[in-house]
Amino acid sequence: MSGLLEQLFQVGFLAALIRIATPLMLATLGEMLSERAGVLNLGIEGIMLIGAMAGFCVAYFSGSLWLGVGAAVLAGMVLAALHALLTVSFGLSQHVSGIGVTLLSTGLAFFIYRLVFGQPSQPPSVPPFQTVPIPGLSAIPVIGTAVFNQYILVYVAMLLVPVMAFILTHTPWGLSVRMVGENPHAAESAGVSVAVKRWQAVVIGGGLMGAAGAFLSLAQFNAFTFGVINGRGWVAIALVVFGQWRPWRCAGGALMFAFIDALQLRLQASNLGQHVPYETFLILPFLLTIVAMASVSRNAIAPAALLKPFRKEER
Repeated sequence: MSGLLEQLFQVGFLAALIRIATPLMLATLGEMLSERAGVLNLGIEGIMLIGAMAGFCVAYFSGSLWLGVGAAVLAGMVLAALHALLTVSFGLSQHVSGIGVTLLSTGLAFFIYRLVFGQPSQPPSVPPFQTVPIPGLSAIPVIGTAVFNQYILVYVAMLLVPVMAFILTHTPWGLSVRMVGENPHAAESAGVSVAVKRWQAVVIGGGLMGAAGAFLSLAQFNAFTFGVINGRGWVAIALVVFGQWRPWRCAGGALMFAFIDALQLRLQASNLGQHVPYETFLILPFLLTIVAMASVSRNAIAPAALLKPFRKEER
């Protein structure tokens, strides 16, 4: 046990924690933005998957990882736009539309990947992103090496948290997004277009989900596999509730899940892993996330207009 505790304070463990948290942070912020505008996006799992596939394919054939990230963001925005069309413009059930987007995205990702690469015995790969140390900060013992010697996408995700918090609380656009999520009729009376703001929030959120998928296939694994997302989209939805629709709390939830996930990997490699089935460790992060969400969700106050389609004629 003492050996395990020593590992928890090693640079490798802390760096792995940050990297595991990054795609969750991007996806959770995207989902949170959509929900703050009143639209639940259950298509997140599929959007992340097609983002991972699109990013990998473009990077593989173009040789540019950043083109791959751009393609992933664009793919996520396109699928999110479909969800916005069905829910915001047509007023259909957000649950049904989201699940439909996930099924469509999943099938489309698998179809395109097999159409392009077939079924090779050895999955193709790309050279992954390289870490970029921040001068000065990366020289700090332990913390500096773990936090400030990361991929650029990790820095982007970390910066997005305060940026998102500032936008939602201190900008007219952020206030408008929150208004359409709380009281869309009052927002419309104030001259804010509910449809436009919801479209914007959903599409931007979809872009972040696509970027989360790209991080997995271009940085963390440098390959695309059918299980690359592995339920992270559903975890992100739970983390939004855990974070009570606030960027900083959502980021904290992502770090919590990442800590447990990184810990279970260490537990598998410890002496304990020789006596306990590895499936027990695999389920640990999801089980504890459910427990944490259930304990917090009792006091969580969702946006008042979440899941409610907006129609001007209805009051």
